[in-house]
Amino acid sequence: MRAARALLPLLLVAAATARGETDSSFRLSAGLEDLPAYFPAYLANGYISTLSDPRGTEATRSYLVGLMDYAAGDISRPAAVPGWTEIDFSAGPAGPGQAWLNRAPLNERHFRDYRQTLDLHEATLTTSYRYLDRGRDTAVEVTTLVSQASPHLAATRLRITPDYDGVVQLSFALTLWAPHAPRFPLAQMSGPEMEEAVAANGLSLEPRAPATSDREALWYPGYTEVRASEGDSGSLSLWLDGQAEQGLPMAMAAAVALPEGVPPETVTLHRDRYRLALDVSLKVERGRTYVFTKYVAASRAGWGGNATDDLALAREARDRGFVRLLDEHRAAWGALWQSDILIEGDAKAQQVAHSELYYLLASATADTAWSPGPCGLTLCYAGHVFWDADTWIFPALLLLHPERARPMVGFRERTLDAARQRARQRGFDGAMYPWESDPENGSEQTPHSAYVLGETEIHVNADVAIAQWQYYLATHDRDWLRAHGWPVIREVARFWASRATYDARGHRYEITHVNSVAESSTDIPNDTFTNVSAAKALSIATAASSVLGERPDPLWSRIARGLYIPLAPGGQHHLAFDPSVVMRREDFGGGPIALLFLPSLDLAMSAELRRNDYEFGIRPAPLERVGAGSMNMGPRSIAAVTIGDAADAAAWFATNFTGGTLKPPFNVRTETAGNNVGYFLTGSGGYLQNLIYGFSGLRIREPGLVEAYAPVLPPSWTSLTLRNLSFRGQRLDIRIARDAAGVVRLRRQVH
Repeated sequence: MRAARALLPLLLVAAATARGETDSSFRLSAGLEDLPAYFPAYLANGYISTLSDPRGTEATRSYLVGLMDYAAGDISRPAAVPGWTEIDFSAGPAGPGQAWLNRAPLNERHFRDYRQTLDLHEATLTTSYRYLDRGRDTAVEVTTLVSQASPHLAATRLRITPDYDGVVQLSFALTLWAPHAPRFPLAQMSGPEMEEAVAANGLSLEPRAPATSDREALWYPGYTEVRASEGDSGSLSLWLDGQAEQGLPMAMAAAVALPEGVPPETVTLHRDRYRLALDVSLKVERGRTYVFTKYVAASRAGWGGNATDDLALAREARDRGFVRLLDEHRAAWGALWQSDILIEGDAKAQQVAHSELYYLLASATADTAWSPGPCGLTLCYAGHVFWDADTWIFPALLLLHPERARPMVGFRERTLDAARQRARQRGFDGAMYPWESDPENGSEQTPHSAYVLGETEIHVNADVAIAQWQYYLATHDRDWLRAHGWPVIREVARFWASRATYDARGHRYEITHVNSVAESSTDIPNDTFTNVSAAKALSIATAASSVLGERPDPLWSRIARGLYIPLAPGGQHHLAFDPSVVMRREDFGGGPIALLFLPSLDLAMSAELRRNDYEFGIRPAPLERVGAGSMNMGPRSIAAVTIGDAADAAAWFATNFTGGTLKPPFNVRTETAGNNVGYFLTGSGGYLQNLIYGFSGLRIREPGLVEAYAPVLPPSWTSLTLRNLSFRGQRLDIRIARDAAGVVRLRRQVH
């Protein structure tokens, strides 16, 4: 049996808290009136994902962690595995003119009393309505989950209550997706060629309302070929084996449970190139409720077994029953929610805090070396791993859920050899991590149209080392540092030492020919964020060697001290990059200076320089423009706290709700207001960092969890509590509230 099952007895001990069962901040709902702007919910456990659909019964795309399509000439992309969510229903017997639920128009003629609810606390999606078809009224309730307690399992339960007597039809299907067409050789096409190919195929890079992503024409799913499939009507089972295009094998199985004591009229197996299904007819009586459940198990090479193993697991889940599976799943999520962020005085901010944390937890694993992409297990950015994981997502989980943060630094260790090889190919020492890393093997997967980013937006290498050091500082686990973190930190430092050049005239080190973090500025010298981050990575390598008793390269500290950091004349404030560079447009809502305030970078500077940076590079940006991009908000609000400006901090933070990057009805965070690149965990991480490090003023440093800046609360908030943080073996709560004199104070309570 799989190791995950060993967790079940422990998870059963944890129960959903009363707060989770009653607190509306954990519930997001849609009515029929919300469907025109419907952005799907995301159900996942870090290993398996699927999206919601309005009926709750349709086939939706599903993905497995690290299962990638490697078609020739293309970048790697997530291979869609067979859709497992479909349970179709017909209120009448088979025959001419038969109507099916999943084809009925979503309007009041067919759907009444409609409500779909995503419960963030227990990670379930429940859809209920009355389905009307030719005078027949059927009450429908569908509940779907992707198990947090048993990661290979998912399930959908359908309840129907007819107001008629007769025979109904149901179809329990695994949808076998066809290859996407057209496919483009993105690993070979220039930007103009790519745009021409998209247009020539009658496609567009713009989003289509309500919820198709921009660049959908390019971010399409990879292909999983189903090589063997079978089913058995007697045991109500389906199973299949497949393989991603030039990638890994996978498997899936389903076991169906019919209502107890109600024998079916017929059960038939349907199998063709697009659909593997069990079709069932059943006689029903008016007013009686009938419950059907489809249990699904999935696996891939390196994670689980084959179709035989999956079938055994699905059947075992069926034997144990949906209630048991749901209870274990709720308990696992209840245990996760023991660490939480609680806001008093702002119901919207509280609800969004829970939804942002939900999407991060649903996309992260524990005890692995897998790292989520910017949008979890979905198609945006082709599922590749960026600096987003190290700098935006990792810090948001580090104190609340270090077991979910560790796989992100583990991924960089697992793919270190690929990064070493990449550095050697370019004539550098150490390790040079890709701009876009394949989540399975760590190879470079940047599209050719963005080749310049892959080669020169190299701050990602510093981001990697900084995250490794942050994990050590938060845990003080020297054994981990020696065995896992140090090899990454050392090789990154070796890269920077070979990449920096000495300018004898200026008596300084420089990093030239880079792409700025403000990405419209290419092939420039001395991008400030890159140089500051590189100096930090080199200093970290020296500090880590001291902790471990290793001998550091003296060049590391020499370059770190001498690396040129561009400043305005007189040193009044930082510049975005070398003074010789003309900024072409204002990336990041007014320039990249705000990124110097990222908590993990923790750039040391005088109070005067800090305030001048804020006045020069942050305050002038219009709120509406900043709010239109979800990466813009976090660093600005955090920066305002560091200079003690509570009003500005609250104003920047409020753009999270007014800027248009939070899509209804399930609080899906998008990259910008004008696109639909959804489940944008990067923006979610920025929001949560506001709460964990921003308003609190906390920083992770060698002395501990330091109150580096005075805490701040928005005027309407009563308190902010960071509950059940984990830091260096201790559990603690941190509460920020106003005292009797109205002064905001931070208090700690160790468990």
